[in-house]
Amino acid sequence: MQPTIDLQQLQALLQCDTLDMCNVLEMIMASKRERIKKLHTYSITPANSHNKYWTTYFKCENKARQLLRGKTEDELLDKLVKLYEENANLDNLTFNKLFDEWLEYKKAITNSVNTIKRHKQHYAKYFEPSKLHSMKLSNIDTFALETECNRIVKEFNLTRKAWVNAKTILIGMFDYAKRKKYITDNPLSDMKITVRYKQVVKKSGNTQTYNTDELEELNKYLDAMYQETGNSAYIAVRLNFFLGLRVGELVALKPEDIMGNQLHVVREEVRDQEANRNYVVEHTKTNRDRFVVLVPQAKKLLEKLDMNSLYLFERNGERLTARQVAYVLEKYAKRQGIGTKSTHKIRKTYASMLNAYGVPIDAIREQLGHSELSTTLSYIYNPLTEDATYSLISNALESKKQCDSRCDSK
Repeated sequence: MQPTIDLQQLQALLQCDTLDMCNVLEMIMASKRERIKKLHTYSITPANSHNKYWTTYFKCENKARQLLRGKTEDELLDKLVKLYEENANLDNLTFNKLFDEWLEYKKAITNSVNTIKRHKQHYAKYFEPSKLHSMKLSNIDTFALETECNRIVKEFNLTRKAWVNAKTILIGMFDYAKRKKYITDNPLSDMKITVRYKQVVKKSGNTQTYNTDELEELNKYLDAMYQETGNSAYIAVRLNFFLGLRVGELVALKPEDIMGNQLHVVREEVRDQEANRNYVVEHTKTNRDRFVVLVPQAKKLLEKLDMNSLYLFERNGERLTARQVAYVLEKYAKRQGIGTKSTHKIRKTYASMLNAYGVPIDAIREQLGHSELSTTLSYIYNPLTEDATYSLISNALESKKQCDSRCDSK
């Protein structure tokens, strides 16, 4: 193996004034050759009795591959070094340039304008003011990354969840860089956050879900208002406690999505903040469709709707928006003199109710359309009243006591 650059050795030679520049240049070139050998995807064929040249191929993007030859391995590698530096500009690629390049790639593969906007905001807040912003990618190793990321977590007093959101940028950037052969090793893979995250008190079911008593009162209101107005927004809210959909998915439902005992979730409403408008796209947030169970109570509610309309929830021939559904809950809260629980709390109530009554957590994940089980777990709270919780715990412990007694009698 060729020698690599030893910075401490170079510094010592400079101080002793015994530096051989030819040797330094050769060390630099040898280091580049070793790097290219790791990056290069085509095989390098040594000279042999049939071919006196070392050979390989090189391919630029959108161009045909070209054959390269060298009398020695080093000569061939030197040609590769030059080509890689000219075409990939590896030595001058900085962290911020990588972010810009990755973001353009991300725009091409995502349907969410808001995701791109959020990445820009997080980068501007956390990474643009950091040392990483202007660092060459070749100089960013695990320790450099670890130092800056720990500083960011500490300086901004981030919660674990907030850091995970910001870290999404790093995961995307370095995965992209490795796939593009800009780096051989991902410095993020071994990075550790050792500073303490901001501690937050976990929210409770009282604020994150509608408990059984609250739900009973809300349902009475929704039924009465639907009878009075015929506005399907009241049915939409009522129905979603049996579906657990994202509100954007709820208002994008069509009669054709009803398939026997299942509901096919294939589209959603999105909002373009810059254009200030809502529209429906033919995909969900995760770009995966799913089937949600339709229980008998949900089917009865669906029977109230016009199955000849384009969308399930319309008013005066116009599709209801997510904002109109949210307004139902705001109006109810104002009337009751209580704080508003958002449409997203319906989704959490749905997940928590299923969990409370024994539905397997992975089945809940599938119903919600989550990719990760950890996301589903963050939706689980206690949606029961104090009396219902007491009864459930009492019955569980009483069952345990009876089981223990039977075991002792054997």
